[in-house]
Amino acid sequence: MHSTDHSGLSIGGISRDRIARLRESEAEAFRKARPKSAAKVGNGLPGFLGGVPMHWMNDWPTPFPILVDSAKGATITDIDGNRLDDFCLGDTGSMFGHSPPPVARAIRRQAGRGLTYMLPSEDALAIGPLLAQRFGLPFWQIATTATDANRFALRVARAITGREKILVFNGCYHGSVDETMVRLVDGGPVNRPGLAGEFRDLTKTAKVIEFNDVVALEAALKDKDVACVIAEPVLTNSCMVLPDRGFHDALRKLTRAASTLLLIDETHTISTGPGGYTRKFGLQPDLFVLGKPIAGGVPASVWGMSDEVANRYADYNRTKQPGYSGMGTTLSANPLQFAAMRATLEEVMTQENYDRMDRLALRLDAGLTGVIDRYNLRWHVARVGARVEFICAPGPLRNGAEAETAHAPELEAAVHVALVNQGVLIAPFHNMMLISPATTGAQVNRLITAFATVAARLTA
Repeated sequence: MHSTDHSGLSIGGISRDRIARLRESEAEAFRKARPKSAAKVGNGLPGFLGGVPMHWMNDWPTPFPILVDSAKGATITDIDGNRLDDFCLGDTGSMFGHSPPPVARAIRRQAGRGLTYMLPSEDALAIGPLLAQRFGLPFWQIATTATDANRFALRVARAITGREKILVFNGCYHGSVDETMVRLVDGGPVNRPGLAGEFRDLTKTAKVIEFNDVVALEAALKDKDVACVIAEPVLTNSCMVLPDRGFHDALRKLTRAASTLLLIDETHTISTGPGGYTRKFGLQPDLFVLGKPIAGGVPASVWGMSDEVANRYADYNRTKQPGYSGMGTTLSANPLQFAAMRATLEEVMTQENYDRMDRLALRLDAGLTGVIDRYNLRWHVARVGARVEFICAPGPLRNGAEAETAHAPELEAAVHVALVNQGVLIAPFHNMMLISPATTGAQVNRLITAFATVAARLTA
């Protein structure tokens, strides 16, 4: 297993004392640059539980949340006038930049025609064929979040297989789907630590194994009691873990042999290309989910199914007891989603845009790697398309356990705030950086320079 020194006197090769000094000085600089924000949100936003509209806004490592005035392209401006080159991009929600012009135009057009009415609009006529053409599966449904889409797809999988269990990979992230909130601890399955109000033993209906472990996968499927394997093509919400050569081929072969369905969740790996990791690498899922960026920042998600799954589900529906399926949400498949999604698919998620994103991501990868080498840091860089991540440990990583060990929250928090103070924003919970079509070469260069400045301070 790859390891890094997170105990004793250092983290990721950097002394704890130096990390603490960096974080303290950068926190003070952050506050100084934001007097208006400090006055308005330094003690929390009035009326909100915990002082924030969503609890994880308090998990950003900055002394208080950045109060945004506006965002355009790949730049965020706060109420104090500080401009940030945005490489977080809403943790993929705005992967194609803030308010892409085609999406903004589509939203304006639809705003005067109604926002939700439980019926399709003409844009829906275009979206179904676009999804089939783009991602290779013939039948689709619209939801509002990837969590919803994953939950609904898993319900279908259980319905048509008659099996209760699902299988996930240690360290995975599929939104807040209950049964995916399991982990391996000391080799055994447990509920993910920190779950609020969860009294059930989720491991009764979910198996969990390590990513890239074909032997464990075969053993977990041998009893033929797993309805569906739900998988990210690359582990992304931890320190990034890329698949071993041949792993996805083995995953597909073994699931078919066990009559287990395969769900590929591309919510983060859509950074790979216009058809996601699935199209670029020829994966053959039975079910497919894509959330966050599919509508250019408007909350929306899609889930698709193969001919076989659709036919089996139709057979199931003909025989099941009448009543509510448990899949829905009234605001899903609304005309605002259709308008934004059509504009994104037709005009934003283009091969030309992805080619540009990929070129700049390669430059960022090389630049960060160069800095790591220059300062003799035992860190590494991982990339999947336009998604780049620096990891404060040696690599590459092979599974979720190694990713957990490589995570260095104190060090990463200090680096994050130091980058913000140099005008660069990256994702707060892992060191993820996204390149959008709006990102410029100058912004990438500034990020590399800022990263080098921080590395120099940490190793001086």
